[in-house]
Amino acid sequence: MEEKKLYNAVQKFIPLSGGREIMIETGKLAKQADGSVVVKQGDTMLLATVVAAKDAKEGTDFMPLQVEYKEKFAAAGRIPGGFMKREGKASDNEILVARLIDRALRPLFPADYHAEVYVTVNLISADPDIQADALAGLAASAALAVSDIPFGGPISEVRVARIDGEYVINPTFSQMKDADLDIMVGGTIDNILMVEGEMNEVSEEVMLGAIKAAHEAIKEQCAVQIELSKELGKDVKRVYCHETNDEELRQTIIAELYDKAYAIATSGTMKHEREEAFDALEAEFASRFTEEELVEKAPLIHKYFHDDVQKKAMRNMILDEGKRLDGRRCDEIRPIWCEVGYLPRAHGSAIFTRGETQSLSTVTLGTKLDEKMYDEVLRQGTEQFVLHYNFPPFSTGEAKAARGLSRREIGHGHLAWRALKPMVPVGEENPYAVRVVSDILESNGSSSMATVCAGTLALMDAGVKLKKPVSGIAMGLISDSATGRWAVLSDILGDEDHLGDMDFKVTGTKDGITATQMDIKVDGLSYEVLAKALEQARVGRMHILGKITECIAEPRADYKPFVPRIEQITIPKDFIGAVIGPGGKVIQEIQKLTNTTITITENEEVGIVDVFGPDKASIDGAMERIKAIVAVPEVGEVYSGPIKSIVAFGAFVEILPGKEALLHISEIDYKRFETMEETGLKEGDTIEVKLIGIDQKTGKLKLSHKALLPKPEGWVEPERKPRERRPERNDRSRGGERRERRPRPEHKDE
Repeated sequence: MEEKKLYNAVQKFIPLSGGREIMIETGKLAKQADGSVVVKQGDTMLLATVVAAKDAKEGTDFMPLQVEYKEKFAAAGRIPGGFMKREGKASDNEILVARLIDRALRPLFPADYHAEVYVTVNLISADPDIQADALAGLAASAALAVSDIPFGGPISEVRVARIDGEYVINPTFSQMKDADLDIMVGGTIDNILMVEGEMNEVSEEVMLGAIKAAHEAIKEQCAVQIELSKELGKDVKRVYCHETNDEELRQTIIAELYDKAYAIATSGTMKHEREEAFDALEAEFASRFTEEELVEKAPLIHKYFHDDVQKKAMRNMILDEGKRLDGRRCDEIRPIWCEVGYLPRAHGSAIFTRGETQSLSTVTLGTKLDEKMYDEVLRQGTEQFVLHYNFPPFSTGEAKAARGLSRREIGHGHLAWRALKPMVPVGEENPYAVRVVSDILESNGSSSMATVCAGTLALMDAGVKLKKPVSGIAMGLISDSATGRWAVLSDILGDEDHLGDMDFKVTGTKDGITATQMDIKVDGLSYEVLAKALEQARVGRMHILGKITECIAEPRADYKPFVPRIEQITIPKDFIGAVIGPGGKVIQEIQKLTNTTITITENEEVGIVDVFGPDKASIDGAMERIKAIVAVPEVGEVYSGPIKSIVAFGAFVEILPGKEALLHISEIDYKRFETMEETGLKEGDTIEVKLIGIDQKTGKLKLSHKALLPKPEGWVEPERKPRERRPERNDRSRGGERRERRPRPEHKDE
């Protein structure tokens, strides 16, 4: 009997360079979702699903999109750590990948579509050399492409790295060690939507070239999704109606309020004063309606006022007059003031204030034990440099409690970390674990870039030998597709971000870009506009960098007096065990006696020992003991040490910590002693000795105190008689007697 196939899978293939390919498969897994696909490259597989509610919840006037990315430990043949032994809350890395997907998908849902949409991407098989996050955006979009959910895509996301001067699409983990640029780019077949990544001081031209190379790959991946959608008949999407509009009300609001809103926009007032004026204008218009009428009309009044009056007034003001909400020119940076060392007991601290945005940043230095540990599906290890970003509600004047860490805080902190990471010395250049914390105290645009600037100042205040100062700036865009006019804005305000068409953050040193993040909300953004934005950003960065270096030009020559000190030495790998001791006994004793913390790491050649202590005396004491343990005694060297024990034929002297050697009774003095009592030496006495020999077979050390004394007059070294060989027990010719062998007993079974 012929076996019936229980599923009908459809597969599409996307070629990559080097004979690689990506497979998209649908119709096999998770068929009850509105859309589901498996994306596979090598042994890496991602399952992406999308489900949308049948209708919008009453009163919803926004796009309730939720994106989740999850890595299954079983995908790499691993069991999660911890007590529960199961996947828990999302890691920072999973949140960052989810944000990459979200930022590319969200702008493409219809503005009037308000049903809840849940996108879930799971890593279900993990090739250890393939970077799964580069496939996540493609998987999410493909799931939408095979569904009937309204969506303006497809999109795709690719990683592009520059390796040996060449752009490589979706490189492997092993290739990344040679890359000087690593960015993720998301876009449609026509436009770029999102860019994020890090660089090693590359030029604006190199970055623009990477974006162009990425877009060519994105076009191919989008074309395959379009073909798949048509083949499955999913190019026609579901019908919906999530908004009821009142065109007469819209036109009334525009006619009566636009000119008044334009006047407020051009007044050049501060953020809260401007917001209060806009709110009062909207409330004045709403007051003409009864409470019963406002139940229906209030949401529409707010929407029309925001989209058709406030937003258009601000955009037209910039395009018509080149004037911004706070009165600045398009390329003008807000006033900046900085201060370092504001917190007297922090290892390093700084305030960076630009306009109405302010960051108070601190630096704390710790030991290797303080390094961040991560245990993810595809990455395990430690991070020596970390940066944390906090955005409390009071920074924008909101009256609400701070409840946990938001995804936005994780994303902004990661961007600032990427910006500073290439310039923070690690490894042998810097033995400290470094933690930067940015607390945003005021916010009106680009607090992540304020974090980069404040972090640079705080690191230099702490005495961390930052390779070069780093500054950051957020750029915006206002465009009009009908007239083709556009304006690039430097150092954008919060309203310009919210009401504009682009948020483009760029960080770097005087020599090049170190990190970037870009979100584009408009179709048809040309490379001419991107090039203009990058050049304007470079000029702005240099201006901000000048303000930073006016405050502090280079790292302090030394750490502050209360900063715990670290000294680092390398030791032969063979001595690591001796320093640690059995069960850690030796290293624990050193730490206890000297009030220090000691860590030992091993590389291919040597052991690296870090000694962390409250003062120089403590560190010197620990260093002395460690150096003594790893020291190799040399013949001819003189040592001073305590007598550890007395035996009949001499005394054992500790010439180095943990190293004892025999001072034979004949080497104590030129005078002959019959017993050790005659020498007057006692346990605990300190004696100076000279190492006169090392037994090549046993490694035993031979000491002499006599060699350090002046020879008596007429002293003649006594001749040594050759040692007589003892007769062997079984050698009759040398006096030995052979013992007779006992007969072997018979076996009991014989």
